[in-house]
Amino acid sequence: MFKHSKSFVFAGLMAGLFFAGTVMAQATDAAAAASAPVAAAAAAVAEENPYGLGALWAQGDFVAKGTLLILVIMSMASWYVIFTKFAEQSKLNKQAKAAQDSFWSANTVEQGKDTLQEGSAFRFIAEKGLEGASKHTGLLGAVDFNEWVTMSIQRAIGNVQSRMQDGLAVLATVGSTAPFVGLFGTVWGIYHALVKIGMSGQASIDKVAGPVGEALIMTAIGLAVAVPAVLGYNYLVRRNKAVMEQVNAFGSDLHAVLLGSAKK
Repeated sequence: MFKHSKSFVFAGLMAGLFFAGTVMAQATDAAAAASAPVAAAAAAVAEENPYGLGALWAQGDFVAKGTLLILVIMSMASWYVIFTKFAEQSKLNKQAKAAQDSFWSANTVEQGKDTLQEGSAFRFIAEKGLEGASKHTGLLGAVDFNEWVTMSIQRAIGNVQSRMQDGLAVLATVGSTAPFVGLFGTVWGIYHALVKIGMSGQASIDKVAGPVGEALIMTAIGLAVAVPAVLGYNYLVRRNKAVMEQVNAFGSDLHAVLLGSAKK
């Protein structure tokens, strides 16, 4: 009888385990079936974001669109200036190296000038120095020769420096005003978003977060436009300083050579 009771207990345990496994499997299947629509809905929301640049452009008025276009134009202008000024400074560095290699090995300033390529800033300075030394006649003859040659070379150097600084004002303007332009777009967007929320009478999170988030995009765009402009401005100013040091050194040496030639 004891053996029979042990058999009954063992059979009951096996039946209980089978029943528990069946229940757990059904619960797992039900949970997976319930979570599938949630995951699909989350994926659909991630793929179809109703709040972004597209919605900002589609739902924005002429002020919002105009502000966005202004920021785009400012960004394009700043990047154009950065690339063009960098190329111009690199070109002037090559001209400085060429002048150092060929100009000072010539017998005269005129011959040294001819060794420099057309359009070179250093050739322009040499031409202006020679022109000033040759035109020291008439009323100009009353001016001391040293001062007159110095003035001629300094005018040429000032012309080169002015040309090298062209466009840097654009970067300074973009860097200082782009954040405020973006902030204006944000304020304008938040104002209209609050007006729409007030007219609809619904202040739920989906009604507030979407329009306000779209408006804040303007501030982010303004900062994205301003930061490269400021960094580019500082970098180009530093490079300009290094290039102009070579130009000023060339002008000083040319002044000394012209004075020495005049004495001979």
